[in-house]
Amino acid sequence: MAPTIATVIVVATLVFIFLEKVHRTIIALVGAMVMLAAGLALNFYSEEQAIEAVEWDAIALLVGMMILVSILEPTGLFQYLAIKAGQFSKGDPWRLMLLLGGGTALVSLFFNNVTTIVLIGPVTILISQLLGLNPVPFLMAMALLSDTADVGTSVGDPASVMVATASGYSFTDFLTHAMPIVIVAVILTLFMLRYLFAYDLAMYPSNPDMLYKLDADEALHDRQTVRRLTIVLGATITLFLFQTTFNISSGFIALSGASVALLWIQPDVRETLLRVDWPVLLFFIGLFILVGGLEAAGAFEPITEILADLGRESPLLLGIVVLWIVAITAALVDNVPITIAMIAMLQSLAAAGVDVSALWWAVVLGAGAGGNATPIGTGANIVIVSLSEQAQTPITPALWMRKGLPVAIAVSIVSSVLYALFFPFLGR
Repeated sequence: MAPTIATVIVVATLVFIFLEKVHRTIIALVGAMVMLAAGLALNFYSEEQAIEAVEWDAIALLVGMMILVSILEPTGLFQYLAIKAGQFSKGDPWRLMLLLGGGTALVSLFFNNVTTIVLIGPVTILISQLLGLNPVPFLMAMALLSDTADVGTSVGDPASVMVATASGYSFTDFLTHAMPIVIVAVILTLFMLRYLFAYDLAMYPSNPDMLYKLDADEALHDRQTVRRLTIVLGATITLFLFQTTFNISSGFIALSGASVALLWIQPDVRETLLRVDWPVLLFFIGLFILVGGLEAAGAFEPITEILADLGRESPLLLGIVVLWIVAITAALVDNVPITIAMIAMLQSLAAAGVDVSALWWAVVLGAGAGGNATPIGTGANIVIVSLSEQAQTPITPALWMRKGLPVAIAVSIVSSVLYALFFPFLGR
């Protein structure tokens, strides 16, 4: 009975998250409490187990990086970079897509791409309007490229953050194992975007000189904070590179960087913490508790047995299956819930004697590819759709599916091929 009840609770929670009638954080927390109440009543899940189910190092890492972003946010740096990118493009649509989309992807390797897009998105729309261009290609490029790229590091995407803390893989491991495949996927995404938006990118801007009326220096109004935070970020990333040498956790590094930044810059703490995305963090905690209850109820056991047999017979095939399961599910309900579920599944497989060291990368690659498929696949996609409503051509679900779904399928296929080619080198 316990596995059935736990499964029903999780499925019901995911359905309500998908319907978006109530904020997903509320749904996740309610689902987590219902799971815990059922566990206590049926004696399969305790409060102690629920606390242990949460990957607290992942939460600490996210909090630390969010604090750093919240300090950087009011400086105007992101707006400054967006204006400079627009001016450097000289109004050429393809160059503008490369600069705005590629720049967002690069920043998303270290920061939450949702925050980056929230800050750069409105400037992107403004630049497009000044040039008389459709902003949709540039907005979608920012989301699709950052969704694809941000799993290349252990701090760029919540899915990769969680995989890193659960697997023990370091920042450097992500650079050597995931990043080469991610680079190919990003290049493929760029070429597909050029093809999918060929008509818009062939348009000649009506007012290219208008870009130079934007004052980038005026947007950047706190250079001292930018300089100090750049130093702190440099030191933080350096520690990430050497975390295995010093045997320190990612969460400790991120919180240490945030603490140093707060002490050195001394921003308004209340305002800084208000900009931290606490609903997202609570959403993740709720999902961890939900999946922990599912695991404690024994709901994973039948699936684990099937996957364990497949893993013993064909480890590579199991990796490809995992990659596509994550990619397809990420397109439907966001890549975070399926990542948390797969973490529990892989831990069960490891307990059953299956070598899962290469499977972690299948989860990462699937999470990066699948989220591109639908407007609800990632938080960045949802923000982009919302921002597009400010423009004359809002992004509809049908439009996103026509552009994003082909990208997701192509990236999933290429990731699968490269995963198969590099499989001997992906284990420990």
